[in-house]
Amino acid sequence: MHSSSRAANRVLLVLGLALLAALLTLDLASVAPNRILPGEGVSLWAWLGPWSTSVWAFPLLVMAFAWRGSARALVLARRLVVGALALLPWALAAFAASRVPDASSQARVTLGAGFWVLLFLLLMCWVELHARLRRGLWLVLLPLLSLGLALTQGHLESLALMREYASRSDAFHVALRYHLLLVSSAVGLSLLLAFALALAMRRIPSLRRGGFALLSLIQTIPSLALFGLLLAPLAWLAARYAWLGELGVQGIGWAPALIALVGYSLLPMTRNSVVALDGVDPRVVEAARGMGMSPAQVFWRVRLPLAAPVILEGIRITTVQAVGLAAVAALIGAGGLGTFIFQGLGQAAMDLVLLGALPILALAVAADSLLSALARLFRREAR
Repeated sequence: MHSSSRAANRVLLVLGLALLAALLTLDLASVAPNRILPGEGVSLWAWLGPWSTSVWAFPLLVMAFAWRGSARALVLARRLVVGALALLPWALAAFAASRVPDASSQARVTLGAGFWVLLFLLLMCWVELHARLRRGLWLVLLPLLSLGLALTQGHLESLALMREYASRSDAFHVALRYHLLLVSSAVGLSLLLAFALALAMRRIPSLRRGGFALLSLIQTIPSLALFGLLLAPLAWLAARYAWLGELGVQGIGWAPALIALVGYSLLPMTRNSVVALDGVDPRVVEAARGMGMSPAQVFWRVRLPLAAPVILEGIRITTVQAVGLAAVAALIGAGGLGTFIFQGLGQAAMDLVLLGALPILALAVAADSLLSALARLFRREAR
């Protein structure tokens, strides 16, 4: 919704000032001769020289539009920010080409603090403007398409992050599949269990206090401690029952990881399901009964569709939580993207850490966005 107010946007002013400070003081990247030797930081001025003043004009323009504060000024600021996000991959490609002209060499470009701060501040500007102005799909698609084009055409191959991916592409795809399988299995199982628990709690109200207390207790156990608690019982079960061992159930691996993720997912999903089912307007339920619907028809055709938006919010919270927690499962041999994070920490290779961390972040943001959009759609349908 466009605002007619001409008051200065203080949030955008502060972000623009921070952008200028980051461009002036921080190294955008570093260039290393190989994976072992440390790199030499390169600032914007060291790269572009006097031409860097044209880049400094960007945060100044953002601050000028923020100071003006009108709807048109904010629209122009948003176009600037989206354009900057779309140009960022190509700026990296130009930097890499200027510093590592021979793509076959062992030299690599590592993204510096300045780049990450710049990206973070640009995203914060985007979020601020997105909240104040009418939304458009192109605002999301343009930067993503630009990044995808730069990646597919090979312009970012000199980046250390891409070098790490190139040397581990097969392992990366396997880890990504394991991560997605673990998360989807945990969310699916927890949805079934949570829904059954919610129905039982509605039918037997005395179960609520003890049930929620138990689920809250599971939430307080640290993930590594829970993995340790599950190790001995699962190892004993695998030794006692051969068919469990044949399925791969043991003290380490996917089994304790899946059980832990389901345990952590039950509280938000059960709570949202109970609140959603209880929150349906009794007058609507009575009207459905008055139309001659059976209890099953009232539940499936009236109560559940009206409760769906809140239930989806629980699924959203659970999915985002599971995407992050699944990374820790790599410590007990469950695989997934967390493998690269812990390998990178062990080797002091931050680009290897990013190879695992950035896809996890992207998966969490994608899951949050998609499920939020789905919840809004169900909410509109419920009206």
